[in-house]
Amino acid sequence: MLDNPEIDIVQQAGNWPIEEAIAALTEKAISVSIDVAKLKLRQNSELSVVLSNDEEVQVLNKNWRKIDSPTNVLSFPVEDISVGEMPGMLLGDIVLSFETITREAENQGVSFDNHFLHLVIHGFLHIFGYDHIDDKDAVEMEAVEIACLSRLGIANPYNDDIV
Repeated sequence: MLDNPEIDIVQQAGNWPIEEAIAALTEKAISVSIDVAKLKLRQNSELSVVLSNDEEVQVLNKNWRKIDSPTNVLSFPVEDISVGEMPGMLLGDIVLSFETITREAENQGVSFDNHFLHLVIHGFLHIFGYDHIDDKDAVEMEAVEIACLSRLGIANPYNDDIV
């Protein structure tokens, strides 16, 4: 197995936990994703993770997806690839909203850390061509997410619902 990509974590906004804790969770999520999904990476690849808030994420969501509301995670792959393909050295950006993640974790009765792990996995899979636009793709992506979370000792967050 290749090493994790170089991960550049930038805190743009929000009341995020201690940087070292977030970095450790991010590394764990990326590592399990690579292993479970058998993702192909180039040596010395790079990923950016942006820790943000609802206000900033809403602007991105409106500009890129034409949805004028905040969301938990957005992924911006450098290149469009299909599942199973190997991206270039620069993988892309994952942007997370602290407020939405916190609110969702509370509503779902899960810890912030476990929900954060799930969303980093989700965002990272998008970088590698996974999607949930149609039911078939959603089932495939959710199965990988569930397997990753299971490996981390985290229960299935979907309860058989398609995203």
